Amino acid sequence: MMGEIHNLPPWSESTLLLLGHGSTTNKQSRVPTENHAETIRKQGIFADVAVGFWKEEPYFSEVLDSISTEAIYVVPNFISEGYYTKEIIPRELGMTGRVSYVQGKCLYYCDPVGAHHSMTKALLRQVEEVLAGAVTAWSKMDLILVGHGTPRNLKSTEMIKKQVQLLDREQKFASCQDAYMEEPPLISNWDQLTQADDVVVVPFFIADGLHSYEDIPEMMGLEEKIDETSFKLPAAIRGKKLWYARSIGNQHEMISVILDLVREFDPQFPFCSSCPKPTNDLSASDPR
Repeated sequence: MMGEIHNLPPWSESTLLLLGHGSTTNKQSRVPTENHAETIRKQGIFADVAVGFWKEEPYFSEVLDSISTEAIYVVPNFISEGYYTKEIIPRELGMTGRVSYVQGKCLYYCDPVGAHHSMTKALLRQVEEVLAGAVTAWSKMDLILVGHGTPRNLKSTEMIKKQVQLLDREQKFASCQDAYMEEPPLISNWDQLTQADDVVVVPFFIADGLHSYEDIPEMMGLEEKIDETSFKLPAAIRGKKLWYARSIGNQHEMISVILDLVREFDPQFPFCSSCPKPTNDLSASDPR
């Protein structure tokens, strides 16, 4: 059987490869991926920790050349499953399944961070940090997770809706709901979507950038900034008190999400609907 043939390599003999989107215009785009990689690197639990990006160097298509270990755990630092995790990354790295042999290396392809159940813990920690010093109890606040959303991609809202359901089960807030920039319910109507006097909003993005710094705050009516990345909180807007967090990808708890994905890696779980289904014998594709 597949699991019997392929024993997973120890972390101490493997490279952890974190993949981010990157940007040619936003210098903040790569920061969460690099910061998490550096923190994990300092723990010394992997032989090496590397990063790769779609829009910046080192590019997806080139990053394997700089990795010396035979085994590589690949973790997409992306919020949701979709075009990048199911098509772009497999294509650029030459992967054909959960376990792929490429350039004499064995790649173990994990789920994107946004799909993991422990994201709920990271979200709660992000809320805890933005609400530090707040006197109102969480149970009297409404929580909104805000994403981009687009009618062109039905998958774009799945992860946020899943997290809202998980947070609802925690029963820590008066209500939990999702809102978006480009599709209903719109974040511009945040005050109409909530009943509580205190509202906390967490951007469900990997990195801070134009959307989280400018677009979403403008849609909500936030104006008074402390610096480039933060606002004076709580903000008194539309008869309510608004608490606005940084993007979830900055949360230190994301490191636990990344490590949990590697720890729970399952070679038999399909990762791409358009890719070949795993066979019972991986040795046929092993060039070694």
